[in-house]
Amino acid sequence: MENCIFCKIVKEEIPATKLYEDSEALAFLDINPINIGHTLVIPKKHFKNILETPEDIMAHMMKIVKKVSHGLEALKPDGINIKMNNKEAAGQDVFHSHIHIMPRYKGDGFEPWHSKTKYKEGQKEEIAKKIISAL
Repeated sequence: MENCIFCKIVKEEIPATKLYEDSEALAFLDINPINIGHTLVIPKKHFKNILETPEDIMAHMMKIVKKVSHGLEALKPDGINIKMNNKEAAGQDVFHSHIHIMPRYKGDGFEPWHSKTKYKEGQKEEIAKKIISAL
């Protein structure tokens, strides 16, 4: 995609600090990290989000996420978050499929989400039926 910042990184039109690269995907340090070592894994081909990314490419990306997560252990994090935002309402701001790998440290100030929604009686089963029928 012409104006996609991640496509420009793949084409080396914009510099990035690469951690891993192969013919299908690329992992590089996020320029606005939650914590030092925050990494993005992207497919080299442009797909907007998880819904457009083929299963084999998503599976390959997750293998890289695991590999990089092991590498991030060199930073001695207390934990690691893996996150993918899909569509604007979910916080996606670059519309090229990507997975965040974020080293976490106790007291780092980055707060995970907390459940604010409760299911009504019988609602879980109703929702599960809708989702299953759409699979």
